[in-house]
Amino acid sequence: MNSEMQKRLESHRFFAGLPDHFAGQISQHARSLDFNVDALLTKTGQPANEFFLIEKGHVALETHAPGLQLTIETLGPNDILGWSWLIPPFQWRFDARAVEPTQVLAIDGEWLRNECEANAELGYALLKRVTTVFVDRLAHTRMQLLDIYNPRSEDSPFIAPM
Repeated sequence: MNSEMQKRLESHRFFAGLPDHFAGQISQHARSLDFNVDALLTKTGQPANEFFLIEKGHVALETHAPGLQLTIETLGPNDILGWSWLIPPFQWRFDARAVEPTQVLAIDGEWLRNECEANAELGYALLKRVTTVFVDRLAHTRMQLLDIYNPRSEDSPFIAPM
């Protein structure tokens, strides 16, 4: 067992408080990766067989519209990148691009998904954590929409009737 990897895993907010035996198992299916500026960590539509715990650097979540590349959110240290490994059809829903040199722990999502199916305690613990990520991202998106479509903002593309 790689105790250094387990310590790194346990120090990340996503796995904080997870029982040691689960953290030990998961750490055996984790690896450290480094990404240079502009490197893609994920690509929309590609298989999502892993997810990332960001330790250093920042990653932009991007989506595309005709002629546009839009940054949805920028993630940084102690954030998780990726929930698509857990939700069918297990494909990335966004591009993720390093905006500065970035270090992550990559977790084998396919293995972990199978472990969650086999062990309800682990599955429930991780589902609660992933649900928290959903809620946080939804709240962030809501705030962005309020900023963009604020009828009192001079830059707003939307002017509400008074």
